[in-house]
Amino acid sequence: MASSPYSLASTIKVGAISMPRIHLGVYMTSGNETSSAVAMALDAGYRAIDSAEMYRNEREVGSAIRKYLASSQLQRSDIWFTTKLANNTSYDATRKAIKESIRKSGMEYLDLYLIHSPYGGREKRLECWKAVEDAIKEGEVRVGGVSNFGVRHLQELLDSKPRVLPAINQIEVHPFNTQTDITSFCAKHGIVIEAYAPLARALRFKHPTIVKLSKKYECTPAQLMVRWSLQHGYVPLPKSVTKERIIANGHVEHIEISAEDMKTMDGLDEHLVTDWDPTDAP
Repeated sequence: MASSPYSLASTIKVGAISMPRIHLGVYMTSGNETSSAVAMALDAGYRAIDSAEMYRNEREVGSAIRKYLASSQLQRSDIWFTTKLANNTSYDATRKAIKESIRKSGMEYLDLYLIHSPYGGREKRLECWKAVEDAIKEGEVRVGGVSNFGVRHLQELLDSKPRVLPAINQIEVHPFNTQTDITSFCAKHGIVIEAYAPLARALRFKHPTIVKLSKKYECTPAQLMVRWSLQHGYVPLPKSVTKERIIANGHVEHIEISAEDMKTMDGLDEHLVTDWDPTDAP
């Protein structure tokens, strides 16, 4: 039987490669907390973990994944590992950063590598992208993408006629920050949106509309927001370090938000930025 398009077992195409639809985020976690969260997520059925050089937890994520694989029937190819470039400085520095992320994580290769932000200016962004392209060519990275890129940054990259098109743009997206201009541009150009902070860091769990719809669909506010993201075609990265919440956040296949209620949730947009917003960087 095929898995639900909104289950932990479901995938989405990024180019010719299938990627899990729900990823565990590990932003602002470290040490044993990171290792424990990854282990609990893998036990719960998650098959994708989103890390970053900037998070300083690639080692813990990789170690937890490798430990899980050693005790299961799964192979390295069954787990999707994402990490990101911290600073856009140069081609050589990017190539070195990619190799260092592989070394730290012990993951042999990176499933998805993202340029974490557009900071640094046009020339640096394009130079770093060339390094990502070469890493893909060399087999160090399977899929390349960007994060926090606005429409102008994306258009600039596409206009440069890259050898490899960006497959992903990871941005903050949730009902209170819908980023419609960016998501529409990405849809037009076949770029998959990964939604970080899909729960708005719990800042709007008590919003009357969220409370009302959570009761209607008999789910938690977090589940409602994850499902909203999935029904928009995004890849959400819910973060938690609590077993019960990790499990709940990944199991939303029993929810079906109506078109009317999706529209209501879309209307909650207030451009709520929960951390940073480099999408308008020069």
